[in-house]
Amino acid sequence: MERIRKRLKENIMSIDQLRDVKLITALITPFHEDGSINYDALPELIEHLLAHHTEALLLAGTTAESPTLTHDEELELFAAVQKIVNGRVPLIAGVGTNDTRDSIEFAKEVAKFGGFAAGLAIVPYYNKPSQEGMYQHFKAIADASDLPIIIYNIPGRVVVEMAPDTMLRLAEHPNIIGVKECTSLANMAYLIEHKPKDFLVYTGEDGDAFHAMNLGANGVISVASHTNGDEMHAMLEAIENSDLKTAAAIQRKFIPKVNALFSVPSPAPVKAVLNHLGFEVGPLRLPLVACTSEEAKRIIKVVLEEDVEATRETVTGVVRPDY
Repeated sequence: MERIRKRLKENIMSIDQLRDVKLITALITPFHEDGSINYDALPELIEHLLAHHTEALLLAGTTAESPTLTHDEELELFAAVQKIVNGRVPLIAGVGTNDTRDSIEFAKEVAKFGGFAAGLAIVPYYNKPSQEGMYQHFKAIADASDLPIIIYNIPGRVVVEMAPDTMLRLAEHPNIIGVKECTSLANMAYLIEHKPKDFLVYTGEDGDAFHAMNLGANGVISVASHTNGDEMHAMLEAIENSDLKTAAAIQRKFIPKVNALFSVPSPAPVKAVLNHLGFEVGPLRLPLVACTSEEAKRIIKVVLEEDVEATRETVTGVVRPDY
């Protein structure tokens, strides 16, 4: 009973930390050329993000290339980021895998590690679980760990999709506090309409932020905020102030940049732009590869608005892959 009371209190604190957070950056992992983590690049990158309106950071998510990080590396990364951030913004830790037992053990380890508002756990990939399997997976993690859990629903990466009604079943669990939703706006609307009051709903799609926020989402977990945080913030602020004309105008100019940032497998494009800007974020770990020089030139021109024709090509010619 005491553990349940403690968990409920901690979850209330976690929800309070995140309730007013609209812009969460899914932090990339900087690497040296030999593939080791470049911890020296983190301070400048994080200060850049905080200066451009990042309100919370997600560590060891998809954008961080988490499938290529060991748990020991993730814990070292967590410690380094916590030292730099020093409590200025909430932190969310990626804790999920396609192995329920491993996810439980790592979530418990991160809970003991401390300093995180929540843990993000992905719908299991490769295994292709049923809806009941998904439910039991997340319930098992939430039951076993004191770390509040945010579900990550991204069928483009994991093949299977958690149905809204399964999500709503899990939303009743006292240790599951929210979702990063990367499905349809119709699903998001249904979730927002039927969810418990304090259940947090974030879009994980930069391009859907305008529509998701107008549906009532809490915010966006963003990749584009690495390079275009000011624009994302301005759009979110305009929506908050009911200035939809301004927000829509920002969104229209923002979409080509989002398309460019996902025109080849992420996070290669955002790393190309950051390296161009002087942040030493380095290469990617295999099986992901860096952009070709031609891809990088095109992406940089669009994202940094250096070439009108390239922007026009991105609007009309690039199909964004699932990421």
